[in-house]
Amino acid sequence: MSPFNQLGRLRWTGWLVAALCASSVAGCSNAGNEELIIYSSRTSSLVQPLLEQYAEQTGVDIRVRYATTASIVATLLEEAQNSPADVVYFAEPSGWGVLSEAGMLSRLPEGLLKKVDGRFRSSRGEWVGTSGRSKVVVYNTENVVPERDLPQSVMDFTDPKWKDRIGWAPTHGEWQITLTAIRLLKGEDAAGSWLEGIKANNPKSYPNLISIVQAVASGEVDVGFVNHYYVPRLIDEQGEGLKARNYYLKNGDPGAVVDVAGIAILQSSDSSKAAEDFIKFMLDVPAQQYFAEETHEYPVSAGVPPAGDLPPLSSLGPPGIDLGQSELESTIRLLREAGVIP
Repeated sequence: MSPFNQLGRLRWTGWLVAALCASSVAGCSNAGNEELIIYSSRTSSLVQPLLEQYAEQTGVDIRVRYATTASIVATLLEEAQNSPADVVYFAEPSGWGVLSEAGMLSRLPEGLLKKVDGRFRSSRGEWVGTSGRSKVVVYNTENVVPERDLPQSVMDFTDPKWKDRIGWAPTHGEWQITLTAIRLLKGEDAAGSWLEGIKANNPKSYPNLISIVQAVASGEVDVGFVNHYYVPRLIDEQGEGLKARNYYLKNGDPGAVVDVAGIAILQSSDSSKAAEDFIKFMLDVPAQQYFAEETHEYPVSAGVPPAGDLPPLSSLGPPGIDLGQSELESTIRLLREAGVIP
């Protein structure tokens, strides 16, 4: 059975929009009954407003299958050249390497590739980032004083002083990026030792990153390894009294890795022109402003600055690693060998 149909992990969302096409929108001349099928591991609540806007502006019928990155990769490998999908939209870059090696991705036009800094797109020209997020340490503002207590490296959280104080989400793909960064920068032995050290500190497990941030804010745990955007989102919802804040690691630390949500076109697509127009829309100013202002992510094209008081990407000093070419299987194997996941 396709992973899309297992355990209800797929939500199939389809919509048809009958709207007049604005002449300024790319791809309007091809509108009408054209259909674009997207496989997305981005959460529907984050990106559906953008997809609906594109459908309204162009008249293109957008259909989206939502699932995890791993499930989408497995399904695409199963479907091969018979896949109905045109566009793949991943929340994080762990799935690109497998699809690239399988020869399933088209090379994007240079005009699209050049819209995005080389750090945030495929070295083979097969996908581009649409928005970015920095890994951070989220900490409880009452229980932790960052200048005194927080270490300079994610590696130092193996210190016994952090016993019973850490929240983690080892089954979650976004959390696993931190371990992947450690593996790529420090080696597999160091990554395995780090896992054992964190495990010895009796971390509390959560299903996803937002749960970690909420647990830190409530004082259930003191720190966790998450994406930067959860804290500003919760401050928007709950106010400045939120007892959780971000701590940015520096100097190329693996805990400071920046990863991007990215988008690609399948070789088997029969709607490559419509897919290219859609990617252009995602990289143009309105969509990049949406990511900055609504999801609190980092825009990666169109010269749009981050919103609020986020530090600029240029100030973060993330490690220079190509997560798009990383092997997710090696990270999963380390987690299994450490007995962290089944």
